[in-house]
Amino acid sequence: MRERLDSRIDRLQRRCVAEPGVLSLAGGLPAPQTFPMEALAHALGRAGSDALQYDWPEGREALRAFVAERLQRRGASVEADQVLITNGAQQALDIAVQIGCRHSRGIRVPRACYPGALELFAARGLQLVSEDAPADTSYVMPVVENPTGIAVPRPALDALLQGDGYVIEDDAYAELRFDGRTPPPLLATKPERVFYVGTFSKTLCPGLRVGWLVTPRRFRRAARRAKRLIDLQANTLAQCVLEQYLAENDFEQRLTWLRRFYAERAAALVRALRRRLPSVSFVEPEGGFSVWAVTEERGDDVEFLATALRYGVSVDPGRDFRPSGDSEPIAFRLAFSSLPPERMDEAVARLARAFRSFARAHRHTERQRRAV
Repeated sequence: MRERLDSRIDRLQRRCVAEPGVLSLAGGLPAPQTFPMEALAHALGRAGSDALQYDWPEGREALRAFVAERLQRRGASVEADQVLITNGAQQALDIAVQIGCRHSRGIRVPRACYPGALELFAARGLQLVSEDAPADTSYVMPVVENPTGIAVPRPALDALLQGDGYVIEDDAYAELRFDGRTPPPLLATKPERVFYVGTFSKTLCPGLRVGWLVTPRRFRRAARRAKRLIDLQANTLAQCVLEQYLAENDFEQRLTWLRRFYAERAAALVRALRRRLPSVSFVEPEGGFSVWAVTEERGDDVEFLATALRYGVSVDPGRDFRPSGDSEPIAFRLAFSSLPPERMDEAVARLARAFRSFARAHRHTERQRRAV
C-alpha cells in the first residue's frame, strides 16, 4: 500500500531541524522548557526495583486509578480496571481500530484531521470518509481538535452520539483548553459505543510514551489481549516514574500553568498573523498547540514548504491533514507551542515573505503554461 504521508515533506522537515536559524512553526511539539526535569529525576530516584520488572498488560494499578479518577471528575463512570495503559495515544488508537473496526469498511473523519490517525486508518484498510457521509465508525477530537485548536460544535457531537456505530474519542488536548473548561467526554454519555483515548504526552512530556485507552465493556478482554500480543506491556519504568511524579506533585496546578503558557504563545501567533498575513483565513485557537491556516492560493504545498525553508521558517503542509491528501487550496498547520512569543512575529514575517514569493512564482508558471 502506498504511504499516505508524502516522503518529500519528511525530508524537508528533517533538513529544517538540521539547519540552524530556521524558526519552526511545524511539528506541534510541546515546549521543552515545560518538561519537569528535576521532578521527574527525583521521581526516578525514588522508583523501586519493580520499575525494572515485567508487569501486567493493562498497566500499573495506581496509574490506571489516577486516569479513572480524573475521568470521574468529568462525569464519566470509569473504574481503574477499565483503563488500559499504552505506549502513547497512537498505540491506543491502533488497538481501538484493531478490535472495534474489524468489520468496518469506512471511518468518518474531520475535514482537517490529525495525520497520525489518517495514516493509521488507511494502513488498517479503512476508507476515509467525510463528516457528512455514512460510516461504521467515527474519529473525533471533541474538546480541542488538531490541527484547528478549536472544539467541535455541540450539535455535531450530539448528532454523532445519536447515530450508529462506534466512536473513537481522541482527547489528547482536552486539558489544555485555555479557559480551563473541560466538558464531560463523549465516553460519559455513550460508554457502550465510545473508545476513549488519552495521553500524558501534551501535559507532561512525550518521551515517556504513556497513553491510555478505555473501551466499551464488551471489548475489554480483547483490548488487553491485543496489547499483550503487541508488546506484552507498556514501559514499566516510565509508568513507575509517572506514578511517583503524580504522587509528589500537583498535576492540576501544572495544567493551570500550562494553559497560561500556551495561551500566551497562541495570542502572539494570532497577533502576528493578523499583522503580517491578513489574507490567510484561520479561527483563533481555544487550546492545544496549533492554528489551521487556509489560503486561496493554488499549487503544490510541498513546494511551498521548500520556499518557506529558504526564507528560514517551517510549517506543516495541509495535504497531510486532509483525508483526500489534496494540496489545494494551500493550507498549513502553524504550531505556536515550541516557539517563544518574542520570536513569533519574526517567524510570521518570514512566512509572509515566503508566501508572497511562492504565489508570484506559481502565477508566473501558470501564465507560461497557458501561453504554451
